Amino acid sequence: MESPRDRKYFARKKVCRFCTESLEMNYKNIDTLSRYITDRKKIVPKRNSGLCARCQRQLATEIKRARFMALLPYTVLH
Repeated sequence: MESPRDRKYFARKKVCRFCTESLEMNYKNIDTLSRYITDRKKIVPKRNSGLCARCQRQLATEIKRARFMALLPYTVLH
């Protein structure tokens, strides 16, 4: 019988949502951008978001742009 350590798991390959569904990334689209922000208003890292490197960089730029335009908050208000 195999132990839990010996079990192999199948990691599903993450697919970039913006590339596959050809979605437009825009700083005005707050609903889409807020999916990639934690409850503490930090930008979710690439390993968690599942985006490709190019889209992750573009996402960070759009989130920062939305923050500058006061569409998204920088931090959590207590």
